[in-house]
Amino acid sequence: MEQGQAPSEKPGRPPAQSTLHEVRTAENSAAYLLPKVQSMKEANPHLTLLDVGAGSGTISVSFAQLIPDGHVTGVDLNPDILPRARAVAEMAGVENIDFQQGSVYKLPFADETFDVTCCHQVLIHIGTPWDALREMLRVTKRGGIVAAREGDYETECVWPDLPYLSKFHKLMAGLMSAGGGTPTAGRQLVSWALKAGAEPSQITLSYSPSSYDTPSRRKICSQGLCDQLRGGSMRAKALKFGLGSEDDFEQMAAAWEEWAKRDDASLAMLNGEILVQK
Repeated sequence: MEQGQAPSEKPGRPPAQSTLHEVRTAENSAAYLLPKVQSMKEANPHLTLLDVGAGSGTISVSFAQLIPDGHVTGVDLNPDILPRARAVAEMAGVENIDFQQGSVYKLPFADETFDVTCCHQVLIHIGTPWDALREMLRVTKRGGIVAAREGDYETECVWPDLPYLSKFHKLMAGLMSAGGGTPTAGRQLVSWALKAGAEPSQITLSYSPSSYDTPSRRKICSQGLCDQLRGGSMRAKALKFGLGSEDDFEQMAAAWEEWAKRDDASLAMLNGEILVQK
């Protein structure tokens, strides 16, 4: 979701807790939406797209590359991550994009501003996701698309079954629940869209996995999680809610490091995806 930037980190460098998130692109995190964007682009090259909870902007930037004659706006609640997102766009040579601060509950745009409004792993973290979807629908044009992809932690599978990785899974689910989120968000997307005011005929549901099954992806996954366990926002929140000790976090980090070195290691989770035709 929206990741913070430590005061010691410079805008051009990725925040420690964003290491894992910056492997995300439109291609690997929004494949369910790409055919719709492509067909809409063919009808209207000047497509406008809003990425809600953009974080460090890698998904937003890849969308901007896909619609070079259109424009992408990335919004994140945390203003501290926006310099990193702008740096990511600059490094990619992408100019048809802007980033600004804003809440998914009160987006700073007029009604019917965007052709496409999307989010990735945002609704899973918030207390009333149907209100967020209602707001996303508000800023989307008639005939446009609202899209969301969210994980379902009860579908997560990891190998090898190291004890502290099982504890980590419980920690993540506990953190989401304690913070008002929903660990099983992926399976609830249709119900949330209906609660937001969408009709069943407007909604298309799909599922797809996210996985870390190659040495390079395992290394990125392990590094990102270890950064958070040893000094990122995950550790701070877990301590705040009493969900573990410093020794627990170090043991979990060591388990992820061991996992990343194993030739037989794998990790996957199922994600729910919806397209809502406005």
